[in-house]
Amino acid sequence: MTVRGLFSSRVAASAQPSAMPRIAVIGRGFSGMMTAIALMKTVRTPFHLQLFDPNSTVSGGQALASGHSSEILNSRVRDLSVSSGDADDFNDWLCANAAFRTAVPAAIPGFQQIFVPKSIFSDYVYERFSEALAARRDITVQVSNEPVLGVRRSHGSRFLVESASASNPLFDTVILATGYGIGNPQLQATGPADLSSPVRARRLVARPHTVLLGSGLRVVDRLLQMRESGYNGQITIISKHGFLPQSHTRNNADPVFPADEMPTRLSGIVRFIRQACREAEAAGQNWQSVMNGLRKHARSLWRALPAREKQQFNRHLRAIYDSHRNRLPEALHVRLRRELSEGNTLLRRGQVVRVTPTGIVMKPVGRTDEEPVYAGQIIDCRCQAPDLDTPLMRSLIDSRLAMPDELHLGLAVSATGELVVDDRATEGLFAIGPLGLGSLPDIDLVPEIVTQAYATAEGISARFYPQCQAV
Repeated sequence: MTVRGLFSSRVAASAQPSAMPRIAVIGRGFSGMMTAIALMKTVRTPFHLQLFDPNSTVSGGQALASGHSSEILNSRVRDLSVSSGDADDFNDWLCANAAFRTAVPAAIPGFQQIFVPKSIFSDYVYERFSEALAARRDITVQVSNEPVLGVRRSHGSRFLVESASASNPLFDTVILATGYGIGNPQLQATGPADLSSPVRARRLVARPHTVLLGSGLRVVDRLLQMRESGYNGQITIISKHGFLPQSHTRNNADPVFPADEMPTRLSGIVRFIRQACREAEAAGQNWQSVMNGLRKHARSLWRALPAREKQQFNRHLRAIYDSHRNRLPEALHVRLRRELSEGNTLLRRGQVVRVTPTGIVMKPVGRTDEEPVYAGQIIDCRCQAPDLDTPLMRSLIDSRLAMPDELHLGLAVSATGELVVDDRATEGLFAIGPLGLGSLPDIDLVPEIVTQAYATAEGISARFYPQCQAV
């Protein structure tokens, strides 16, 4: 039986929910599945878990979604364990996978330093979810495909989860795991069939031409997938800042960071980090090790910055920071540089003004005029910020159960994921993963999501079910 089959049959076999504590997880991407795993392994008393998501299948969200086995995760195996306290769990799972060992024999006996396809990681997460579920015969799990339209308090401290279902259930705890939310549907993927004048477009473009919007990992994934599928036309990447992902090192880059006291102002922090990178490379190390070490300090540095400097960072430095923390495996970076050097792919800095029947209109950086770009296909590869104007988010904000963070990148949260309003936690409401990116730097990365999911589960166990004993 497949992992997904095991998941389906186990849920179908679950008993009907009773008076046991009820927990809702909204979202079944990686953040939602990781939260479910953490709850099942941490909260030791019986409870009912309900997973809400309008999609009938589970994806990894914008950051991890993959329909291609060739799409490679940008983190090494060593950083992708979903088991608390066992950093080797994913590596051990790969070592026990005979098919994978046969396909990648050079890495035996361990795979800690390699990069694997996203589909492999997805199978691993599903299997660990299924194992955690199979070990908990005292809990019930229900999957609901209705979109959640709102969450509000009802019956004292409980929450009413409003969906298209005729029966809107009450929950003791609600956990938002909606990832980045829904992007701009107008730009998601428009192709020749969507263009109002496809004949005119073909006359204006001498060879097939595709425009990719964005500059992060998703745009590189799509570019390389198109080439692997035989697309030989021109590709133009349009990005506001133009910073493409940097490369991982060939070998391990253990975190290093100076022990000197850090500056407190943004300009001083930037100079400090640049100097640390220069010193690391002079000592035979690399800047990637410094960036890995910086992640251990990022949260405290971010909290200490005043709002004005956070906004300055978001406008001018975030794109540079993201290109250095979200890195490509070296082999993929080489392919990307070859694409750009040979001219088959162009990188242009600018902003998209509007979509037209024959492509887009953009405003190049440094110019005041607009320029038409003719293309037969436009694909938006940007990770969109969570949409705070959806009915669900508006219900939370309008009822003062949540509030936007100071940069409006998502919702204000504590380190353990509790929603925060005016510096006070909203008891029983949590947000896991990218929803908290404005409060917690790097919370869109797998290791940080795993840590947060377990912290949230432990908080739920201690606060709402004090009789529970964490394992």
